[in-house]
Amino acid sequence: MLGSAGFHRYAGEMSEGQRGPDSNPYSRFRRHLPLRLRQQRSGRTLNSMTTSQTQAATCNIPNRTIFEGDNLDVMRGINDDCIDLIYLDPPFNSNRDYAAPIGSEAAGAAFKDTWDLTDVDEAWHNEIAETDLPLYKIIDASQYSRGSGMKSYLIMMAVRLLEMRRILKSTGSIYLHCDDTASHYLKTLMDAVFGAANFRNEIVWHYKTFHGQVRRYFPRKHDTLLMYTKGDSWTFNQQFEEDNTHTVDFRRWRAYLEEGRYIRARNMPSHDSRFVRYLRRWIRENGRDPSPNDVVYEVRGQALDSVWDIKAIDPKDTVQKTGYPTQKPLSLLERLITASSNPGDVVLDPFCGCATTCIAAERLDRQWVGIDLSSMAVKLVEQRARNELGLMGGVQAIARSDIPMRTDREPPPPLRESKIVLYGTQAGHCNGCGTHFMLQHLTVDHIIATVKGGTDHIENLQLLCNHCNSLKGDRPMEYLRARLAREYV
Repeated sequence: MLGSAGFHRYAGEMSEGQRGPDSNPYSRFRRHLPLRLRQQRSGRTLNSMTTSQTQAATCNIPNRTIFEGDNLDVMRGINDDCIDLIYLDPPFNSNRDYAAPIGSEAAGAAFKDTWDLTDVDEAWHNEIAETDLPLYKIIDASQYSRGSGMKSYLIMMAVRLLEMRRILKSTGSIYLHCDDTASHYLKTLMDAVFGAANFRNEIVWHYKTFHGQVRRYFPRKHDTLLMYTKGDSWTFNQQFEEDNTHTVDFRRWRAYLEEGRYIRARNMPSHDSRFVRYLRRWIRENGRDPSPNDVVYEVRGQALDSVWDIKAIDPKDTVQKTGYPTQKPLSLLERLITASSNPGDVVLDPFCGCATTCIAAERLDRQWVGIDLSSMAVKLVEQRARNELGLMGGVQAIARSDIPMRTDREPPPPLRESKIVLYGTQAGHCNGCGTHFMLQHLTVDHIIATVKGGTDHIENLQLLCNHCNSLKGDRPMEYLRARLAREYV
């Protein structure tokens, strides 16, 4: 059926009762194992899974799609290497509760940014140790300097960053937005997941807002954006300041400029040796001499550096401000999207909040996908799309709460065939308690439940005894291991 603002809603959405209560909605993030950490029983990791080469770079999510749900579940259903740009503005581990003011457009939107270490977190952390020891050690070290809450937070972030790396194109970039609460910990996490050699920038977003009565230290008026790429070749469109009056070229050729920045062939300093180099380059690139109206050279402002002075949203801005906690200005997102993608590219925001990334991507003619836990966030996407982009007309966006199905994998074999293979691989032992059983007394179990994005492929299957299978249900293996650990204590 159709929702407001022309959003098409998929069937099969969960009600609040089905989702269940939770003191911290993001704690659901801790309950699933990332794709990279589940090894195939043949010994190969998931990086070597069979993928259709013709569909490897095809995104299986339609443009203008907003998902309500756990971003880890949704990302599991996205094809390999199909996203051009990821921007994420996750919780900062600030130990604060956020809520939009009553009466604002975002009224009802809220989340708790507090973290407590659980047995499931510890079991999950041990899984990371088996396949990525450096990442395990980085997470483990955090608890000694910042406590168990930071460790829990980094476990949540690590498994999602691993999934983001899988779905990011080889030419793609990722921007992680954070502040001084956890930025240094997240930097080491990003080094482990994406590789220290793929770190490109630490961007400082400097904003000026009311300082308050800060007397014992400098007012904290910046956030940090960590930019990484997936490989050695990536999309980057250099950005320049609008004001070019401070440049050498402006002062040198001011008399020749039209509209304050353009030098056309009808009036150019052809006697200037510096300009002659630009003229020769124009001729070489165009294969001809310029006609009188051709722009031979544009005098641009200084190239933008890694310190961005962009105003925070004005509380009196009735057009852009929604009242959503931690809302970012459109100009911030437009700058990074313009720099790290091209028209038609796919932009993903897995913590999309009030959809600023989605709105910026739409304005810049990019495709976009957003994910957020809050149903209020989905409504804000619809409202902003209607008010700011006019999506009610010929353009239709999609609101979903299901888990997408990957289209870049070969169909799995029948479960009965996988069961025989698994019995040999596990040497007849239950993958939970480790007890040996006859084949008929073991049950095929999905490591990641199908309702959470798991598939019938053998790397997502295991054999469990009846007791372990009943304990686990559709929960992840971390839950089962934590339960078994308590039983054997």
